[in-house]
Amino acid sequence: MLRPLIALLAALGMAGTAAAQTAIPPGPRIAITAVTQPLPTQPQYTLVDQPLLRDGLRARSGGRIEVTLATHAERNLSGAEIIRLVRAGQAEIGAGTLTTLSGDVPILDGVDLAGLAPDIALARRIADAMTPVANRDLERFGVRIMAMYPFPAQVLFCRAPFASLADLRGRRIRTFGNSLVDFYTALGAQPVSIGFPEVYSALERGVVDCAITGSGSGAAARWPEVSTHISDLAVSWAVAAYVVNLAWYNRQEPAVRALLDETFREIADRQWALGAEATRDGIDCNIGNRAGCRIHSLAARPMTEVKASEADRAEMRRIFEQVVLPGFVRRCGARCGEIYNQVIAPISGVRFGG
Repeated sequence: MLRPLIALLAALGMAGTAAAQTAIPPGPRIAITAVTQPLPTQPQYTLVDQPLLRDGLRARSGGRIEVTLATHAERNLSGAEIIRLVRAGQAEIGAGTLTTLSGDVPILDGVDLAGLAPDIALARRIADAMTPVANRDLERFGVRIMAMYPFPAQVLFCRAPFASLADLRGRRIRTFGNSLVDFYTALGAQPVSIGFPEVYSALERGVVDCAITGSGSGAAARWPEVSTHISDLAVSWAVAAYVVNLAWYNRQEPAVRALLDETFREIADRQWALGAEATRDGIDCNIGNRAGCRIHSLAARPMTEVKASEADRAEMRRIFEQVVLPGFVRRCGARCGEIYNQVIAPISGVRFGG
C-alpha cells in the first residue's frame, strides 16, 4: 500500500533537503516572480510549490532568493499566456499544462496525447525524454522547460451509468484539447468544449452527459454532486511544465543556476509522486472510500467506480494508434511525426505510420 501522502512528501522533503544544500555565496537579493498552478487550493500548489519553490529557495539560498508566488486565478490568467508572460519577463518562472501551452509550441501536444500513456510511469518516461526536444523549440521563444509534471489521471465522470467505452456512443462529453476531441469522436461520442468552472452546472442541467478531468480535480469541484459514475481509465495526465525566462536564467551566477536546477529536480520528483497518489485518492474520495481518501474531500453522495476492462484498454490503444496519433501529426506537421517516432515510439511501443 502507498503511504499517506503527507508522510510520503515529508520523507521526500527530508531527502531533498539533504541533497539540495547547494552553497551560494553572499550577494545581492534575487527577486523572482513565479506564476504556477491554476488555483491556490490545488495540492500541486500547497504541497509542492509553496514549500519548495517559495520557502525552499529562500531557505537554501540563505535568504538571498525571494520568490513571489501566485496562481493563474490570482493573476486573472487563463494559462495560455504563460509562455508569453515568461518570455516578456513579466514573470521569471511560470507553469501551465502542455495542452494549453501547445498553442505557441505545437510539439508540446505530443507529450500527453489521449491514450498514449495508460500508466503514470510511462507518462514520466515520455515527459523526461521529450523535455530536451521541446526545449529546442522553446529556446527560440526565450524560455526553457525546467521540469515536466502531471496532474492526477484524466478520467471520465458521467451523470448516468456506463459499463464500457462502447456505452459512451452518442453521449455529449466535455473535453479539452485536440487529442481528447479525436479520442471521444472515434468512440461515437459528441465532444463539447466547456470551461472547467462551467462544467458543474453543465452536468447538473444535462447540457453534457459526461466530462473528463483529473480524478482529484473533479472531487475538488464537487462533481460527485452532479454525476454518478467515474471511470478508472487514465486517458491522459494533463502533463504540465515549469518554464523559466532563459535570458534571466543565463544571467545568474553558476551557483544560483545549480540551486535552481536541483530545486526543480526535486519539484519534479514530488509532483510525479503526488500525481500517482492523488489519482487513486481522487477516485476513493469520489466513491466514498474513507480509508483511501487522504488528500481531497470525501463525497457526500458516493459515485460508482467503473473499472476498465482489457477490452477497453485495447480499444484505447487502437484509437490512439489509428486516430489520435495521425491527428496530432496532421495538425503539427511531418517533423512532429519524425520526432514522435525517434523519441516517443521506442517508449510507447506504437510507431506513427505502422
